Amino acid sequence: MYLPRLIDTIIPDYLEAFGAISIRGPKWCGKTTTASMFSKSMIQLQSSSYTMDDLKNPELIIPVALSGEHPRLIDEWQTLPDIWDAVRTKIDTDRLKGGYILTGSAVPADDGYFHSGIGRIARLTMYPMSLFESQDSNGQISLMDLFNGKTDFSGNVSTLSIAQLAYVICRGGWPNTTELKEHLALLTAQEYYAGLCESDVSRVDGVKRNPERVDAVLRSYARNISTLATKELIYQDVLANDVTLSLSTLNNYIDVLTRLYVIEDIPAWNPNVRSKTSMRSGNKRGFVDPSLAVAALGLNPDSLMAQLRYFGFLFESLCIRDLRIYAMCNDGRISYYHDRNNLECDVVIHLRDGRYGLIEIKLGSGQIEDGARNLTRLRTLLIDNGFEPPTFMMVLTGGQFAYEREDGVLVVPIGCLRN
Repeated sequence: MYLPRLIDTIIPDYLEAFGAISIRGPKWCGKTTTASMFSKSMIQLQSSSYTMDDLKNPELIIPVALSGEHPRLIDEWQTLPDIWDAVRTKIDTDRLKGGYILTGSAVPADDGYFHSGIGRIARLTMYPMSLFESQDSNGQISLMDLFNGKTDFSGNVSTLSIAQLAYVICRGGWPNTTELKEHLALLTAQEYYAGLCESDVSRVDGVKRNPERVDAVLRSYARNISTLATKELIYQDVLANDVTLSLSTLNNYIDVLTRLYVIEDIPAWNPNVRSKTSMRSGNKRGFVDPSLAVAALGLNPDSLMAQLRYFGFLFESLCIRDLRIYAMCNDGRISYYHDRNNLECDVVIHLRDGRYGLIEIKLGSGQIEDGARNLTRLRTLLIDNGFEPPTFMMVLTGGQFAYEREDGVLVVPIGCLRN
C-alpha cells in the first residue's frame, strides 16, 4: 500500500514549471515509488537489463533512456551521468515542460554535470518518512499553522510513549517497514548499514574503500550525533578505536557519505548581533535518518531506554529529520544557533518570506524549563539587535500534551506535529 508522501504536493508544480525534475535522496526512501506515481513511462538504469559495458556506451543507452511517454522516469540516472546533459539538451530542443523525472541515490562526480541545468532541471530532495508520513504522528498541529499564529492546542495529545519513540528511532523512516512486525522492521536499517559499509561507498565512484574504515567513521559520527564535534575530534575518535587512517582519508569518506545522502549536517545560523558573543560556525553532526546511527552502534529500543542521555541525542536527530521535511514543504530551511556563552537554539526554521521560528528539542518534560529559558533569552538578544521577533518559540518534546506557556513558548509533542 502506498502511503502518501509530503513531496507529492510539491512535484506537480515543479513538473509544470520545469522541463525536468531531479529527485535525490538516500536509497530505500521511496524515490522511485513516488516518482512512478507521476510518470507515464520508465527506465531503470540499475536493472539487470543493462551491463557495465552498456553503461560505458552512452551513445547506445541515451536514445533509449529519452524515448517514451512524458513524464519519462529515468531511475538511478547517476549510473550514466551523461544522461543529465542529454536531458537538458532535449528540453531545450523540444521546449518541454514536465518531460522527465530523474531519480538518484548518489551525487555523481562533478564532471558528470556538464551543465548545471539551471532553468531546465529542478532539484528536489526526498528523505525517509517523517512520523506524520509513517502515520506515527497524528498531525494535529501544523507547523505552518504555527507560523500563521494558530496555537489553539485544546485536545491535542500525542499517543506516542517514550518506548514507542525508542522504537521509531531504531526502525527509521524507511517506507518498507511500515507494514512489518516490529522485530522485522528493525532489520531494514541494519541491512542498509551493512550494504553501505561493504559496497555502496565504493560503488559511488568506483574507488575501493575499506569497509572497516567506513564502519569506524560512521560509528564515530554516530557517537557524536547532534553535537558540534569538529572533524579533528571525529578523527581522533576514529584513531582511539584502533582504526588507522589519515585526515585526508576521513575527509574523503565524509564527502562520499554526504554524496550518498547518508550523513547530512546542520549549518549554523550567524545573525549579525552586536554582543560579546561569538557564533559557533561549525556544522552540527547528523544522519539523514537516526536509525543509521542506531545501526552503527548496534543498539535497539531496549538499549536506548537504558541510555537516556544518548536517547536524547537520537531524539533530536529524529526531530531534525522531521522538521527538515516539514520546512521543505513550506519552502523553508533549517539551521541551529549556538554562541560561546552557550546560548543555543537547536533548530531555527527560516521561511523564504523572512519569518522564522525558534525550536528547542527536549525528550523529557523535566527539560522543558531549560529549553524555554534559552528561547526567551535568544528572542531578547535578537530584538535588542534590531531583528524582528520570531514568529513562534517552541519546545518540541517526547511528551504527550501540547500547550502554550505563560511566557508564550509553545510545548508541542513530536507525535502531534506535521507540516
